[in-house]
Amino acid sequence: MADTAGSASPKRMWCSMPEKVQLHVAMLTLQFGYAGFHVVSRAALNMGISKLVFPVYRNIIALILLMPFAYFLEKKERPAITLKFLLQFFLLALVGITANQGFYLLGLDNTSPTFASAIQNSVPAITFLMAALLRIEKVRLDRKDGIAKVIGTICCVAGASVITLYKGPAIYSPAPTLHKPTPMFNVSLGDANGKNWTLGCVFLIGHCLSWSAWLVLQAPVLKKYPARLSVTSYTCFFGLIQFLIIAAFFEREPQAWIFHSGGELFTILYAGVVASGIAFAVQIWCIDRGGPVFVAVYQPVQTLVVAIMASIALGEEFYLGGIIGAVLIIIGLYLVLWGKNEERKFVSKETAVIHSSPEHRTSSHIKASLAQPLLPPSTENV
Repeated sequence: MADTAGSASPKRMWCSMPEKVQLHVAMLTLQFGYAGFHVVSRAALNMGISKLVFPVYRNIIALILLMPFAYFLEKKERPAITLKFLLQFFLLALVGITANQGFYLLGLDNTSPTFASAIQNSVPAITFLMAALLRIEKVRLDRKDGIAKVIGTICCVAGASVITLYKGPAIYSPAPTLHKPTPMFNVSLGDANGKNWTLGCVFLIGHCLSWSAWLVLQAPVLKKYPARLSVTSYTCFFGLIQFLIIAAFFEREPQAWIFHSGGELFTILYAGVVASGIAFAVQIWCIDRGGPVFVAVYQPVQTLVVAIMASIALGEEFYLGGIIGAVLIIIGLYLVLWGKNEERKFVSKETAVIHSSPEHRTSSHIKASLAQPLLPPSTENV
């Protein structure tokens, strides 16, 4: 798992902020962007935007946004492209773009934004399990750091579930306003009536599985191809090609590709710029620096962000369930991050012991002796 924050001289990239702090700020900001995306996506579907046209335009915008930065900023560090890399990018696109976005829209169309946000809280647990099975994330249940990571993941999922499923008495009631806020879209954002709720749940589970697989599969790819923006751009490109092929077979109505209102244009721009372009770049950087589990464990914060935004912006009451869920999420995040920090300390101590052992010094001396030439180099020209 890539991690540079624990080195003796941590990297400082902007505003003299340590990389460890940058990671947390980036992930918290990302949750605000994704929280708005749930509402925007449902608004787009309620306006009648095609479930195939929406992701096509979304990935076109993301590709246009990312490609120049990837080309100019990563000229020197971008490895040569090979067929193996192209196949890996195609697989990342199939899992992280086509399956992820496709299942999400199909599930959202048959359920509701609230339920879609709630079920996404299974992503940390699924990612943790996948990363552990693939040995990307080390879990030692015989040590306190491994137990802390497991318990912390469970607390995060439980906290977000409490916020969604348990309301409880009102703890905070904002002062009543003279004018109620006007919704941005004149469409219903409530639960999907007359839809196949069971099928929607199946689609959303597929969305969570593909999202977790995408988070996990990026880690080994980034080790061999460290140009993060280029990986994201290639992934968006292949995802766009895949969606275009699917749309060519299933979307035969020409009017589906035309914008009919400013609201439709806004939803597509938000999805492309915020939820794809910016979010992909930030997320892949965080995966490279903090690992897939670090990124996934912040997912339940999204439900907390939605609750806080609804209370502040819309004047909704804050209930006991939200307080309990927030406490569980904070405890869970602390346990996971504390466990990862303790794991780094343990690895550092273990490495120091190995290097200081007599056997290691003797082995190093033998290797150095064998590396010397048997005869001194000749100064004569051959």
